[in-house]
Amino acid sequence: MSDADMMALMGISGFGAKKSKVQLDRNRFDKNKRPFQAPVQPASSSSSAGPSSNIPVAEPVYDPDDPSLAGRPDADDENEDEYDEDDAPQFPITHELVLADHTKVVSALAVDPSGARVLSGSHDYDCKLWDFGGMDVRCKPFKSWEPAGSYYVNDLKYSNKGDQFLVISGTSQAKLYDRDGEEKATFIKGDMYIRDMKHTAGHVADLTSCAWHPYEENLFITSSADSTIRIWDVENKRKQKTVIVVKSKERGARTKVMSCAYSPDGSIIAGACLDGALHLWNANSNFVRPNHSIEGAHQKNSETGSIVFSRDGWTMLTRASDDTVKLWDLRKFRKPIAEKSGLATLYPGTNAVFSPDEKYVVTGSSAPGKGKQGSLLLLDRETLEKVESVEMPSSVVKVLWHTRINQVLVGLASGQITVLYSPLTSSNGAKLLLNKGPPRKATIESLSNSVMAPAIITPHALPMFRDGDDIVAAIGSATKRKREKERNDPRKSHKPELPVTGPGKGGRVGASATQHIVQNLFRDTTRDMDVSVLPDFSAVIHCKFLLSAIVASVLNPQLGLEHLCAFCSPTAVRLENRAAASKLMHKCFSASALIAAVSGMT
Repeated sequence: MSDADMMALMGISGFGAKKSKVQLDRNRFDKNKRPFQAPVQPASSSSSAGPSSNIPVAEPVYDPDDPSLAGRPDADDENEDEYDEDDAPQFPITHELVLADHTKVVSALAVDPSGARVLSGSHDYDCKLWDFGGMDVRCKPFKSWEPAGSYYVNDLKYSNKGDQFLVISGTSQAKLYDRDGEEKATFIKGDMYIRDMKHTAGHVADLTSCAWHPYEENLFITSSADSTIRIWDVENKRKQKTVIVVKSKERGARTKVMSCAYSPDGSIIAGACLDGALHLWNANSNFVRPNHSIEGAHQKNSETGSIVFSRDGWTMLTRASDDTVKLWDLRKFRKPIAEKSGLATLYPGTNAVFSPDEKYVVTGSSAPGKGKQGSLLLLDRETLEKVESVEMPSSVVKVLWHTRINQVLVGLASGQITVLYSPLTSSNGAKLLLNKGPPRKATIESLSNSVMAPAIITPHALPMFRDGDDIVAAIGSATKRKREKERNDPRKSHKPELPVTGPGKGGRVGASATQHIVQNLFRDTTRDMDVSVLPDFSAVIHCKFLLSAIVASVLNPQLGLEHLCAFCSPTAVRLENRAAASKLMHKCFSASALIAAVSGMT
């Protein structure tokens, strides 16, 4: 054995040696690259010049001595850098990672502030937690649960620190979870029989959306179909802090609040209603009436999927199910400053967000028909004109562009979550799955550690002890046949008889108050030398029947002496030794005297 192998066995092979760096494959991202369709070039004027356009062009020949190539780097030099910075795409949509575990439409999507974990909710009633750093190539969530039974998940929001998140489902109770998905609190449900919504401790109808306060980490708001927006404190789950009652213009009737949001500085609360109205309240007001309102901001009975404020707090973006995206200026809050229509919307929760630099607006469009593709649209912020379009396998419902990792997450109607990224401009996130490198090769040191490590084997986990028909091993099959044979054996498979209580059943004498007394009085006094006197063991058997008759007579004192003698006489006749017969008759008369004494005492 060489010195290196000996040092490896001793566990000091890496002492003083420089740790080698993991060499990653430069083409590792190519398998996740989206198919690129080159834009159609306009026809040039030379194409219609006649037959000359059909003349084939000769392929240029590479000449290493050509002076025009003197300033260009060689191919080997180009491969030294993994990518060229000049080729950086405008949007991080060149590559994709698919997270497929939901079975129905993804109705809620959130990413923690660090960009390490993804939280998703769906119409299959499940919430799922995904960890980019802990996932392997299978891309499966590390936790999945049903927060509210058979109710849709409508909204999910991480807190500003990312240590907890809210789950808004189709029930009237919001739920708070910690970072690992453990439930921390369930907020109270209001009394549905109280007409005035200000006097109820919680919501009385299904929730629609939620939002965290940008600075107060313990405050958040929820909107509901009971025509209210409620401000909650995380520390108090028994009652909300403030109630904002929204009234409709239609004769003071109630209206569903479909979406709510805080402004970036937390000074404004916005709410969009089912009647198409858009309301704004100052956070330090008494909330009796909204400070700003626009009736008919969207069409009546159209559900507004999202309200998003810009970082400066003066621009607001709304996306509704009336197939429109609208941009509002709070300084001129009368009509939208830009509008984009014709965006097909099959799911009312379809949202729209700003890009990290707020130069673009990202939203989704539903598929025009069954089996067709949806679209992810990137619009210019000023005019809302389409800048880029990305085809998706199904209708796009939820979109999210994370600022820190610069990746776009898309929730589809098929239950699939697509993470779009670029190897050049994105960081971490979906790239972590391919930055881990190939698995390490087995070394002598690792093998020695595995040999010396204690192995814990559970005996009943071995194949020979398993029940089932899938055992193929010969030992397992033999054991199974032996077990089935024992089950068919009436003696081995006989169930032990339970102790009898009461007067008796099936010929067995039951336990009574005098049974233990009789057993102690009539003990077996037969000596070893007396065994030779009884060549026929049937006498002993008859004696046992005699004792049973005596016990029965104790239980029934009316039994006469003649019955005992009639039982004992045939027994004595069958005995070959007269002395044994006389001894047996003596026991019978002694037992009769005992019976008489017991009868006199009772």
